[in-house]
Amino acid sequence: MSGWTPEFEADLTLLLKDWLKHQGRTQADLRRNLRAVSTRMPALLEVLEREYKLHGLSGLAERLCAVEAEWHGQPSADRVGAKTAEDDPFGQLDLLLQEIRDDCAE
Repeated sequence: MSGWTPEFEADLTLLLKDWLKHQGRTQADLRRNLRAVSTRMPALLEVLEREYKLHGLSGLAERLCAVEAEWHGQPSADRVGAKTAEDDPFGQLDLLLQEIRDDCAE
């Protein structure tokens, strides 16, 4: 697994901005869920970098999936590994997490 690089951070920033826009959320919403010190992108990335360094890319993806689950009113503990009929099986973060898990299993 490659480390946290400036290129990775730039790509993640673009992903986060697109994701927030798609979800109809703001950086302030993400700050609350991540418990970051600021709504500014560097503060949000600091929290995510810490998650990445502790748990790797799959941990980072799981954390973002948990945030999305909370936004949809689902407890994050129930979200991991459990799907209901109302879940969107094609959610972007869920697909990313599954792809990462598949890559790690190989």
